[in-house]
Amino acid sequence: MQKIGRLNGIIAAIEDGRKPTMAFARAEREEAVQFGISQLDGILFEMEHTPFSASELRDALQFLLNRRRMVEAGSLRPAVTPFVRIPANGAEMNTWMAKQVLDQGVYGVVFPHIATADQARNAVAACRYTRPKDAPDFHPKGLRGDAPNAAARYWGLTVPEYYARADVWPLVAEGEIMVVVMIESVEAMENLAEILAVPGVGAIMIGEGDLSQQLGFPRQYEHPVVAEAKRKILAAAKQAGMRVAHPHVTSANVAKVISEGYDILFTSPSRSYATLEKAKSLM
Repeated sequence: MQKIGRLNGIIAAIEDGRKPTMAFARAEREEAVQFGISQLDGILFEMEHTPFSASELRDALQFLLNRRRMVEAGSLRPAVTPFVRIPANGAEMNTWMAKQVLDQGVYGVVFPHIATADQARNAVAACRYTRPKDAPDFHPKGLRGDAPNAAARYWGLTVPEYYARADVWPLVAEGEIMVVVMIESVEAMENLAEILAVPGVGAIMIGEGDLSQQLGFPRQYEHPVVAEAKRKILAAAKQAGMRVAHPHVTSANVAKVISEGYDILFTSPSRSYATLEKAKSLM
């Protein structure tokens, strides 16, 4: 094995100037096996609208690992990087769900329905261990409880090595954990500048479904009102230097999504191959 380098494949792609591709997946063995041989950069285990089960996630993470691909690459970085979207909305100010999935070894957490800067700070804090007040980059103050053994083993690290890497990027340059907050309400749009300024947020994702509902045009993602709202969110994020994920990329719209400047491309399992092939031809 080479010297330990970047472990989070999504962060690695961004740092390399690429637009990482990801797919939504259920936290099940069969899907994990299939995605483990895919050419995607990562997958998002969807646990907001499917059952939240840490034990099922643990199994899926193990079946996702393709050790032959890791050995051939000479790296501890998984060929396909696992993230999880947790169920709790931002207003619930939840931390235990993030702690549960991080303790299994995931590299990123997607927080739905973040509508205020306080909720965004809580999301970041949930993904950080506590530390002394005089430590660099102390804020947002860490709230994650200490139980690193399973995650360190999954990452292929000793516990001290895991502690050194288990922080949020890009607030901490060597951090391997990515916090993604979903902007999917009018309130979030009104508070967007403050949300984007929260240290430790790695990316935002525009929640087209819920946003279109609140705007009065359910699932009409290209309706002028919805499209204008997305344009404003994207523009504000770009001005703030924030990366933006698109949740519904297909082979039909991928060229438009890339040209508009989205940074992370999410697709569905059934469309992942065609979308990935089209995306590769455009990047």
